[in-house]
Parts: sequence; C-alpha cells; structure tokens
Amino acid sequence: MAKLDKDEFNEMIFSRINSLISEYELIKENELIAVALSGGKDSVLTLHALKRYQEFLDYDLVAISVDEGIKGYRSHGIDAAVNNARDLGIELVQKSFLEDEGFALDDIYSEFKSACIPCGVFRRNILNKTAYELGADKIATGHNLDDEIQSFLMSFARGDTIKFSKFGPELDVIHPKLVPRIKPLWNTPEKDVGLWAVLNEIDIHLEECPYSHLSLRAKIKQFLNNNEDEYPGLKNNIMESFQKILTFENDISTNLNECKLCGEPTSSSICKACEIKQLVSQDCKSHIYDE
Repeated sequence: MAKLDKDEFNEMIFSRINSLISEYELIKENELIAVALSGGKDSVLTLHALKRYQEFLDYDLVAISVDEGIKGYRSHGIDAAVNNARDLGIELVQKSFLEDEGFALDDIYSEFKSACIPCGVFRRNILNKTAYELGADKIATGHNLDDEIQSFLMSFARGDTIKFSKFGPELDVIHPKLVPRIKPLWNTPEKDVGLWAVLNEIDIHLEECPYSHLSLRAKIKQFLNNNEDEYPGLKNNIMESFQKILTFENDISTNLNECKLCGEPTSSSICKACEIKQLVSQDCKSHIYDE
C-alpha cells in the first residue's frame, strides 16, 4: 500500500473545501464569520480551512466555544479549542451552559430520553445569541458529509419533512435575529477529516461524548459505517440522492416568531430552550415537594 503524502492530501482536502465555499458563495467580502469551535476534529478543520481561505477573500473570523458541562469530557475539548484559536491568531469567545442557562448538562440530562435533546437545543441557542451579539454575519459549523447524511436519514425516518429545509451547505436568512449557518465541510467525508488531523498532528479532542451512544444518530452512524464497509460507495450514493432532492423547489416555508419569554426566534410561541427550562424547573420543584 502506497504511503499517503501529507502535502498532496492537504491540497486535496483544502481544495475541495475552497471549491465548496466558492461555488455556493458561503462567504462574502468583509463578512464576520463565527466558527462554532468544540475542539473536535471537524470544528478544528473548519477553523483552519477558513483561516487559509482568507488568502483569497477579505473577511474576519471569530471562534465560539460552548462548555455544556459534561464532567471529565468537555474540558479536553475546550483546551483544544483554546490552543488552535491561539495558534491561528483567532479570538475565542468562551460560553457555558452553567453561565448562560444556570445549569450544566450533567444536572438535567436524566430528565430526557437522550441527553442530545437538551444539549442540541441549548448549544444552538447559545451559539446563535453569542454570534448575534458579536455582529457575525454567519456561523460556520463543522458538519461533514457523514453528519449531513445521518441528519437527513433521521428526519426521513421521523417523517420530519420541515427539517429538509435545514439541509445543504448554507441556510438562508429567515429571521433578523437568527444568524445563518454555513457548512464548509458539507461534502467532506468524516474519514478524511480524521486523516487530516492525524497526518498534520493537530491538537484535537478525540474522546466520544459519554452520552452519544444513547442517541438515534449514533445508531444510524453505526448502520451507515457497517454497510459502507460491505457496500463501498453507499454514502456517496445517498448524498447524491439527497442533492437531487435539494434541487427541487422546496415549498415548505418556515415562519418564525419571537419567543414570548426570551425573544429568540422560534416557530412556536415559546422556543424549545424556554420550554425545556420550564420542564426542568417544574421537575426541580416536584423533587422539593416530594422531600
């Protein structure tokens, strides 16, 4: 087996990312892009790729990390985020569930079928509020090709066609207070991201989230990886089918209101974050009365 050449591999992976950014015009001149930086391989590659892309386009970068409050896990990711942002000369804004919401994920996860439910809601909420306060034009996330396929199949399995409008390498502006998302790794396979980190000896957070095995995403990920081994090209075939779906006119419109409690954009009268906080608060009160 031929030895993998680091320079050739780096050229391949960054050229693919650059082409995606250019083709979809994910970034425009003089914009401020906020990178959601967890310290994992995907978000770290996104940070490095967007730093490199500044050679071709004049725009600004800032990074945002969110500490969900997972004991023995998240601190390693924050360290990697701090190190990579410092090495690249990019400002890092650090946030946490405890600081912004008043509780850590470890405090509330047991109230839900999967810890990923409140984690995803509050992480997105904090990222959006922080990016909006910073005046960011877009939030860049580390969603790779595998993540996109998994999300598509999850929504498909649940019959949640509204979520289809959230797929693709960029999300349009649908509310003044909702910062649009871009996904520079949208067509980059997860295995390529891992190879890049290893070949370049990048400081990344390698551990799996201790709660991830409970999620539907983890089961779909395992299913896809097992079948990709047996039927090579399966993921690409799914992605190609997915892209064809995206080319059709999408008549599913999302009308957003502002949450009556916190003012954040939501499709309901109360946003999911406030809804969960109410449930958590009620549960805490019931425990007090039980005692």
